[in-house]
Amino acid sequence: MSTATEAASEEIHDADEAHDDHDHGLSDFGYIKVALLLAVLTAAEVLIYFAPPGALEVPLLLILMVVKFEIVVAYFMHLRFDNKLFTWMFVGGLVLAIAVYAAMGTSMLFWTDPSGCDLSPNLNC
Repeated sequence: MSTATEAASEEIHDADEAHDDHDHGLSDFGYIKVALLLAVLTAAEVLIYFAPPGALEVPLLLILMVVKFEIVVAYFMHLRFDNKLFTWMFVGGLVLAIAVYAAMGTSMLFWTDPSGCDLSPNLNC
């Protein structure tokens, strides 16, 4: 009986050692650097938002959004250290989200009634 217990204990110990050898992430200092980079990018977003509006405001904010999404997913969700299939799944989701956002945004501008009224039921048009 004690032999079976000792063998099971050795298997658990070996599994723990194998898990410890698998490096899956950054050091603490690496995560601090990533967090500081995200803070700088967030500060840039806030400055762009509160600056006088211009033609580049929305594209710059969208680009910063995508960059921050990539950094968070790559490092904090450990996607950078995982299989590339997971990366393509997240990229596909991001592309789908941007396409839905663009379709919604264009609906406000392009999908209107030629008389100038929107497509909502309004008896005054």
